[in-house]
Amino acid sequence: MTAIVEFDPLGAESIKGALGPDAALLPGLDALTAHLELNVFEDCVVLGPSVDQQDVFALAEEMRLRRPSLGVVMVRRRIDTAILSDALRAGVREVIQERDLAGLTAAVRRQREIAARLRESVDNPEGAAPQTHRGRVVTVFSAKGGCGKTTLSTNLAAAIAQSGKGSVALVDLDLAFGDVAIALQLFPTHTIADAVPIGEDLDGPALISLLTTHRSGLRALVAPMEPSAAETISTDLIVHILDLLRDEFDYIIVDTPPALDDHVLAAFDRSDIVALIATLDIPALKNLKLTLETLDLIGFSRDKVKIVLNRSDSKVGLALSEVEKTLKAPIVAQIPSSRDVPASTNRGVALVSDDPKHPVSLAISAFIDDYVVLTTDDAIPPQMRTDRRSRRWRR
Repeated sequence: MTAIVEFDPLGAESIKGALGPDAALLPGLDALTAHLELNVFEDCVVLGPSVDQQDVFALAEEMRLRRPSLGVVMVRRRIDTAILSDALRAGVREVIQERDLAGLTAAVRRQREIAARLRESVDNPEGAAPQTHRGRVVTVFSAKGGCGKTTLSTNLAAAIAQSGKGSVALVDLDLAFGDVAIALQLFPTHTIADAVPIGEDLDGPALISLLTTHRSGLRALVAPMEPSAAETISTDLIVHILDLLRDEFDYIIVDTPPALDDHVLAAFDRSDIVALIATLDIPALKNLKLTLETLDLIGFSRDKVKIVLNRSDSKVGLALSEVEKTLKAPIVAQIPSSRDVPASTNRGVALVSDDPKHPVSLAISAFIDDYVVLTTDDAIPPQMRTDRRSRRWRR
């Protein structure tokens, strides 16, 4: 059940209509207090735009301590950064625009899921081993632009999400010129810049409220709308965000800018897999070699590095064996070239969703199966998995 407080009759009926007949419409905050005392397993409270903002904050602060499983959702006629940051600091789980009834329904559903997980953790018997959820982080990088980082990142995330292999968060770490929102035709209400005012007070539910849901099921934390906002986002905040996402999602895919800056290195440090992507041209391969050498200098584990060759069937006079010899590293995945890739990007559709049997989609799926998704034999030493791990897609 969900409890609703909204003093405007038309607004109250609109909210109740969106949440269904099980929602309880209450006449005021005193009635809400009595309702919560009687319904100890209430999952969510929705406070409408006519409820005083400070009263909402006071309730959220109290419930955060007394009933951490209860999600407080605030509905406002207008949302700005100041309201959002103050609300999340107070413990409000989500802030929804008044007319966004679909967003309100989704927010309430998320609060119920969070409440169920919190109750499960409390119900674990004494002495039971704590169940820690640590998602798998995959960072996609190339020191040269135009190699297909965003295409690979978005298709990796969409493919995992629609396969049902786990929950997926996609982070656009190209803070100045990120294209994830455009590539997936997303219309975000919030961006990663909205986490800045919250700072160290940012927790899992607050971070989830900043994500945008894609039709494949993935949740995206998109780059700021204004390039200048990138300067306000600290490396510590990026680390904090990735750590929170690892607790909330099974897989976190990170898209990056074409530069080894502090934000990217922080993502590398939190990554289980770093997919270095290149194409068969001398500038891209030169930059890839320099990237590998830099990672060696800082002591980064080569076991985490997986080299992906994009547009691998380009006839440019470079043999794969020569490339691997120059890089002193194997190429573990090859993605063929196709005009369907830019066409799908221009339409805002992930190719793996639009055409799962396309050669590019199959190559991406093979990379996921071989290196991204955990399987029962992942505990086997790498040298014992040579046959499975050395597999490459061939056209």
